Amino acid sequence: MQRAPFHQLADDPLEPAQAYWLRAEDGVRLRVACWETAHAASQGSVLLFPGRTEYVEKYAPIARRLNAAGYHVLAIDWRGQGLSDRLQADPRPGHVGAFSDYQRDVVEMLVAAEDLGLPRPWHLLAHSMGGCIGLAALESGLPVASAVFSAPMWGINLRRIQHGVALGIAYLAGRLGRGGVAAPGSGGTRSTYVLDEAFSANLLTRNADEWARLVREAAAWPDLTIGGASFDWVAKALNECTRLSQIPSPDLPMLVSVGSDERVVSGQAIRDRAARWPGGTLLEVPGARHEVMMETPPLRDLFLQAMLDRFADS
Repeated sequence: MQRAPFHQLADDPLEPAQAYWLRAEDGVRLRVACWETAHAASQGSVLLFPGRTEYVEKYAPIARRLNAAGYHVLAIDWRGQGLSDRLQADPRPGHVGAFSDYQRDVVEMLVAAEDLGLPRPWHLLAHSMGGCIGLAALESGLPVASAVFSAPMWGINLRRIQHGVALGIAYLAGRLGRGGVAAPGSGGTRSTYVLDEAFSANLLTRNADEWARLVREAAAWPDLTIGGASFDWVAKALNECTRLSQIPSPDLPMLVSVGSDERVVSGQAIRDRAARWPGGTLLEVPGARHEVMMETPPLRDLFLQAMLDRFADS
């Protein structure tokens, strides 16, 4: 595999991840990053599925916590975001041709995990959109011993817009040739969410230090960021959430968290799935917003310990 760049803030004293370029079967170039543990007794490896708008560097602090616990970590920039290939002439909106295309990325990630010799058992850690992709991958037989989800996108919180209305608007935009344009209310268009939103009003975290880190990264590495979701992405995401709501739960141990102040994805969809997942555990996190892994230390540590316990028990 060819080496790819990995960004790191100047005051970060820790070793950077090793990043690599991959090529999906449809020709899209992807980037993965691997953090290897120096722990004498490896506990296995974690396949980290990020959310929409995200990039592998965002998860360096979490990867290092997992390394300290004995796990190797492999994360990916999904097609259309991070340093992976953008999928249309305007690179700013989050866009995808079909949600099933993300499974092509999963396949290449698994090949990379094999090529890198990442020790088993493998475990899944998936956040937000990554949770949607992760559930679909489990449906197709993702070879992991357990799955941990942080605020998975098993439904989208449309707030004041009904599901059918949002879907209709997105389809109409596509028919009018505007499917690749960022949908209103989906986040910033020319910039990125953490640069557009005030900390006091943000939907992600109450942790000012983590918010400041995200702002610094977005300002320093604008090529890693994207803006709002395209109309096409919205339509395909809503359809995929509906499809996944109708499939049976996979037969493997699972932990899923949802914050009491979740306003990005559907908390009800998470609770519904958890209630019909044999061997699944629902972790309700009082006071948490969307990014529990980047929340205030007590909330973040509550989730991280539950995650490590789930991996260890699998």
